Amino acid sequence: MGMYEEIAANKRRSYLLIFLFLIFITLIGLVIGFFYGSPYFGLGLAFVIGGVYFLITYYKGAGAILTMSKAKEAKKPEHAYLINTVEGLAIAAGLAKPPKVYVIEDSALNAFATGRDPEHSVVCVTTGLMAKLNRLELEGVLAHELSHIKNYDIRVMMLAAVMVGLTVLLSDFLLRSFLWGRGGRREHNQLTGVLIVAGLVLAILSPFIGEAMRLAISRKREYLADASGALLTRYPKGLADALRKIKEDPDPLVDHANRATAHLFISTPFRKSKRSFMKKIFSTHPPIDDRIGRLDKM
Repeated sequence: MGMYEEIAANKRRSYLLIFLFLIFITLIGLVIGFFYGSPYFGLGLAFVIGGVYFLITYYKGAGAILTMSKAKEAKKPEHAYLINTVEGLAIAAGLAKPPKVYVIEDSALNAFATGRDPEHSVVCVTTGLMAKLNRLELEGVLAHELSHIKNYDIRVMMLAAVMVGLTVLLSDFLLRSFLWGRGGRREHNQLTGVLIVAGLVLAILSPFIGEAMRLAISRKREYLADASGALLTRYPKGLADALRKIKEDPDPLVDHANRATAHLFISTPFRKSKRSFMKKIFSTHPPIDDRIGRLDKM
């Protein structure tokens, strides 16, 4: 699939995620409504909570991520090379507007991009990355992040994060309602029992299923951004060498990273651990050796 086809596919994924988002909150709303004796109450509650959560995350999510990460906007002349490189790559990528550039004071080697679209996007790097990578390696990493922006990965992942967050929020509300035994419906029959069991299963499993789907999307987008970034710089070795240094980083922990933001980074911002089957399913990134191998073959 070519670059333009990938961008179009990401836009379609955005619409699909919105559609699934609507289906999900409708389903949860019906279950909540059944439990409280009024489908209108359940649907209204789900859509109000869902709508507010969606709007806040979609329009304010990037700012919240930067705040959580303790990122500060890069300024000239201190970060002139970083800003100029991002601006040059943005022109090469055909972006109408270069993303804003932020820096995190942290010795770990990492970077991420976020935002809701290319016109409202941000690239953020750690001071450790700038200190330990040479210019070609840093350019490779920045091209990777610009590719996330150009390919609309940032929108897809933000919508996926909204879905998972809303899944957790509404499922928790539903589960607590069952556990506390509250609600307007008091008659009990076979159908009631089936719906209660279905609601409990939905409340318990939905967050895990949603998270697994989100992380599967995240892993696929990393491979695409590696290839797109290499195409942008015409020098795959730069990004491959950068990933080698990131892999060998003795202290990869980004102090202010968390589970909600980990998928954004170019490499996992946590300390290394053994990869079990479950950790593989819930991993935010594909194996870094596989990514390096693909770049070396380009």
